[in-house]
Amino acid sequence: MPDTPPARTRVAPSPTGDPHVGTAYQALFDLAWARRTGGQFVLRIEDTDQSRLVPGSAEQIHETLAWLGLSPDESPEVGGPYGPYRQSERLDTYRPYVEQLLEQGHAYRCWCTSERLARMRADQEAAKAEVTGYDRLCLGKTAEEREQLPGFQPDPVVRMLIPDDAPLTFPDLISGELSAPRPDDQVILKADGFPTYHLAVVVDDHLMGITHVVRGQEWISSTPKHLLLHQWLGWDPPQLAHTPLIRNTDRSKLGKRKSPWAKLTWFRDQGYLPEALLNFLMLLGMPPVHEGDDVQTMDEFIAAFDWSKINPAGAVFDLKKLDWLNGHYIRSLTAEELTDRVVAHLVSAGEWATPEPARVEGLRAGVPLVQERLTLLSEALPKLQFLFTDDADLVIADDARAQLSEDAPAILDAAITALDELPDWTHDAIEAALRATLVDGLGVKPKLAFGPLRTAVSGSRVSPPLFESMEVLGRDSSLTRLRSLRASL
Repeated sequence: MPDTPPARTRVAPSPTGDPHVGTAYQALFDLAWARRTGGQFVLRIEDTDQSRLVPGSAEQIHETLAWLGLSPDESPEVGGPYGPYRQSERLDTYRPYVEQLLEQGHAYRCWCTSERLARMRADQEAAKAEVTGYDRLCLGKTAEEREQLPGFQPDPVVRMLIPDDAPLTFPDLISGELSAPRPDDQVILKADGFPTYHLAVVVDDHLMGITHVVRGQEWISSTPKHLLLHQWLGWDPPQLAHTPLIRNTDRSKLGKRKSPWAKLTWFRDQGYLPEALLNFLMLLGMPPVHEGDDVQTMDEFIAAFDWSKINPAGAVFDLKKLDWLNGHYIRSLTAEELTDRVVAHLVSAGEWATPEPARVEGLRAGVPLVQERLTLLSEALPKLQFLFTDDADLVIADDARAQLSEDAPAILDAAITALDELPDWTHDAIEAALRATLVDGLGVKPKLAFGPLRTAVSGSRVSPPLFESMEVLGRDSSLTRLRSLRASL
């Protein structure tokens, strides 16, 4: 895009728990626009709210974004020319701007206790006041003057002094123009010396040269505060893009309490492929790059990216669509690649402490049997568990045993005889021998003929392809299992 200057975008999550899928959703747009314009994508950790920090959360943010292929050009891990990229390491950066706003009369100190503020809000609610928010009791007072009044604490916060003519409408790259309600006198510096989000984000975006801020529509109400801070500090604001909220299929908000799939780590734990989830997030934001085809790559998304294509009405998080995409990507892998992905998932999930070579080879032999039937990586081992079970330990499921017909003993006897001396133990030879003996010889329909064999080999009513499974399992184990089931009838 020769006419568009290189953009600097950022995603700036708070490390307060499992990373939200919305973080990846925003990062997708950030990265796409940065790459589209030849710019840079920045990851900044906003950890000024020390009371809500969760140990390990920042590391999870880095890991999950890297897993998705949304790695930043600058971050706490990568470094860069505008560091540090963790707000708790930038505290000295914010203080001069607070002092500047105080000197200019755009901010003031407030000594009100939390108890007094709670009573004030309760009184406003009870009176159904048209104007709510801080009542400016501290405005214009010294600490000594304020101390004579109730609800005083010695360590003040600093608040913005919102003017009557605060800008309430602003341009947006997605929606054209947006409006927000008039804000109250927002706290910008807490009593502990940490800035609040509103001050820190404005200062950092300016000092880091951020040209485009991509964030969810829930931040629209905060925009007037940020525009005022930019104006007061003499800075041009970045361009804004407020993305539509992601909702469940019932239109409820996608929250981590009610929707486990709101957590980015959930997708990896369930066995989704990162390229499938990334493709799905692309479709939440914009129509498919290729009309009628939902499958697309990151490079295609970047090449086609345009803010005007994003629907501001909102996106529906349809897990069925994601499952379809994941199945598609699983089937597009080679058996070798899929086996490696399954092994990595089993290790990551803690199901395999170490990938023992013998088990990996067993999995490698079995994966082609189930590849067409997989939706998630986590389904592979359960579908193939019969391959990793000792013959003596195989348990016949109750529903599988219950569906065996009265012909099952005769079918098993005939199958054992047909296979006992079979010289070529391949799935084609196994199938030919069993069809000749059971279907042609006994006159049993294939479904009824092969059902008891499937149960004997896998322990279940439903299993991967029977003849291929027997080939992988081997002659000795296959015959041992057939004889074991026959003996129990």
